[in-house]
Amino acid sequence: MESIAAFDAKTRLSELLDRAAKGETFEITKHGRPVGKLGPPDSVRDPKVMAEAVNRLKSYRGALQRMSRDELLALKHEGHRF
Repeated sequence: MESIAAFDAKTRLSELLDRAAKGETFEITKHGRPVGKLGPPDSVRDPKVMAEAVNRLKSYRGALQRMSRDELLALKHEGHRF
């Protein structure tokens, strides 16, 4: 786990969030003392949850290619009130 000073974490927050989304964890320090952690949510770390999500996405592969233009437009506007 990488330690980062609070000031550096503030100035590089966007970069750290991107890295945390990929699974990295950071310890935030203030005056050399740990004050917090930045890391991915628990559901992202669980490989079973990720594998299930990938399988669900793969089940949709090619489904939209068999639809006509009118069917796709109907899906786009499904649920709109106006």
